[in-house]
Amino acid sequence: MTDERRHVSDEEYGLLDTDEADAPGDEWEELDVSDTEADRIARRRDREFDEFRKRIKDADQFKVEASVFDDATFGALYKLVQDGHIDAFGGPISTGKEANVYTALAEDAEVAVKVYRINASDFKDMRGYLDGDPRFEGIGSDKKKVVTAWVRKEASNLERARRAGVRTPEPIAVERNVLVMEYLGTDAGRAKRLSEVHVENPETAYGVVREYVRRLYDAGLVHGDLSEYNVVFHEGQLYVIDLGQAVTVHHPNAEEFLERDCRNVANFFARQGVDADPDDLLAYVRDHATPADDEDTAPDDEDVPDSATDLTEE
Repeated sequence: MTDERRHVSDEEYGLLDTDEADAPGDEWEELDVSDTEADRIARRRDREFDEFRKRIKDADQFKVEASVFDDATFGALYKLVQDGHIDAFGGPISTGKEANVYTALAEDAEVAVKVYRINASDFKDMRGYLDGDPRFEGIGSDKKKVVTAWVRKEASNLERARRAGVRTPEPIAVERNVLVMEYLGTDAGRAKRLSEVHVENPETAYGVVREYVRRLYDAGLVHGDLSEYNVVFHEGQLYVIDLGQAVTVHHPNAEEFLERDCRNVANFFARQGVDADPDDLLAYVRDHATPADDEDTAPDDEDVPDSATDLTEE
């Protein structure tokens, strides 16, 4: 364990109350992939927009390749500034093959701005999550349409997970290939992933994550990439992040993705000394979730952790 690993304690974390969802698992939001205001701004290219584009492009923290910040992406950022969702940009939080994430200020709050790449993405890694998802029918292989739908899908998945009682970043605004959402972090930096911290009581943490998997499935969602890299600590609570690839239970690979999520979660906590087994976790989720209807099959209160034990930060 390196010096960069952090110990979390002296905070409590627990589960949220859930909100009832209508026909969980049986509905999905139609995604609009038509031209957005950002596309129209990029075509219009007025003087004010050109000045904004130059200011952002020349800023040190945005000296990145054109595959991330094409003209229409600048248009999307310009529109988000005009609408009051962004006031000033900060630095990068993370970079990846599909997206970069930056901090920004909005009024008096700090937000996260996730910018999906369009020009450089071939979406080979995304294809397994797109094919078979009814929200992507008819989109084909048009990169702009795929990314636009993917970003709106991520915002929709975040909202759906939050309604189910799973802590996630709150989505704030979507414009073309840009998603503005709640920033999970402090002045010291972004919230740390499970892979980056030492949990004083992993049994309780496992109980919370196990319940999150169940709640997602009960709401008709499967994360699809859940592991110690997509669960973070923020203000003493556990949050699930990166729901862009999450699929509905109608997806042809939903059960395979669920099994993989359970395997990743159980194996991680088993390495922390918890009596966690992938098959047991999968059985728990399936026994206590009914994604096809709104029947309440939540486990008994004694099976669900109310609050966690102490976690500390070194």
